[in-house]
Amino acid sequence: MSGASKELAHRPVLLDEALAALAIGTDGIYVDGTYGRGGHTGEILQRLGPHGHLLAIDKDPDAIAAAQARFGHDPRFAIERGSFAKVREFVAQRGWIGRVRGLLLDLGVSSPQLDDARRGFSFQLEGPLDMRMDPHAGESAAQWLAHARETDIAQVLRDYGDERFAKRIARAIVHAREQQPIVSTLQLADVISGAVRTREPGKHPATRSFQALRIYVNNELSDLRAALESALDVLAVGGRLVVISFHSLEDRIVKQFMRDKSRGDDLPRGLPVTQDQIPPPRMLLAGKPVFPGDAEVEGNPRARSAVLRVAEKLT
Repeated sequence: MSGASKELAHRPVLLDEALAALAIGTDGIYVDGTYGRGGHTGEILQRLGPHGHLLAIDKDPDAIAAAQARFGHDPRFAIERGSFAKVREFVAQRGWIGRVRGLLLDLGVSSPQLDDARRGFSFQLEGPLDMRMDPHAGESAAQWLAHARETDIAQVLRDYGDERFAKRIARAIVHAREQQPIVSTLQLADVISGAVRTREPGKHPATRSFQALRIYVNNELSDLRAALESALDVLAVGGRLVVISFHSLEDRIVKQFMRDKSRGDDLPRGLPVTQDQIPPPRMLLAGKPVFPGDAEVEGNPRARSAVLRVAEKLT
C-alpha cells in the first residue's frame, strides 16, 4: 500500500464521536489542533460549506507536507506548523478570536509517527533515539539522556510515565552511557529491560519510560495546558472544545480544566462578596466522557485507553 493510501486508510480513534461532539455547522470556523494525517480534517471539510473555514496545526514537518499535498488546493483550509499551544496566536492572525465554533485536540503520538522507525518513538523498531514531533526543534531524547542527571531522569520517568522502577532505570541509563552513548531505540529498550526485573502482563518493560521521555522531550503537558486556556479566547459562545486523551496524565489535566471552568471561580470561603459579584461559569460540560466500543478496540488496539471529553463555552 502506498504512503498516500495508508494515510487515507488510517481512521482516527473515536472519529464519529468527535465529529458529533463538534456539532459542525456548514459555515462555521473550526480548528484541528493535531492534524496528524488529516483523518479529522478530511471529515470536517466534507461537512463544511463553501463559506466554512478549517485551520489545522501540527509540529511535524511530515504532517505539514502531507496536509499541503492533500488539502492545499482547498480555499477553506489552512495549516500552521507549530504547537497547538500557539492556537490563540494562529487564530488571532486570521481575525477569528471569539469566532471559532469548534476546537479539536487529539493528543499523543500519531500512528504514522509511531510506525516510522526513523522517528524514534517505538521501543519495538530499531531507529535513532529522537522522539521529537518536530525533528528540527529542541533536544532529541538521545541528546537529553546524554547529559541529564540521574535524579532528573528518574523524576521524568516517574512523573510522566508513572514508572515505579524509575530510580533503577535511571541508574542503569547513566551506567550504560558511561560505556557508550545511547543513540538508538532498541539500545535504550535493552537497557530498560535489563533494569526492570518484574514484568507487567502484556506490556513491554520500556513502555512507560518511552512514554515519559516522549512527553518530556515534546513539552506535551505544558502545551496542553496552554491550549486549554487559549480555548476560552478563541471559541465563540456556544463553541465546543473536544479533546481525545490516551493516558491518565493528559486526561486528568483535561478533566480538571473542564470541571473548573464549568464551576466558575473558586473563591475562598468567607470572602465578602454577593452572589451577583461571583463570576459565572465559563464552560458547560457537554455530556459524559466517551470511550471506544469493543469493536473499535478490537480493530485498533491503540484505542483501548482513549477517552473523549467535551465542553461548550458559555461566556
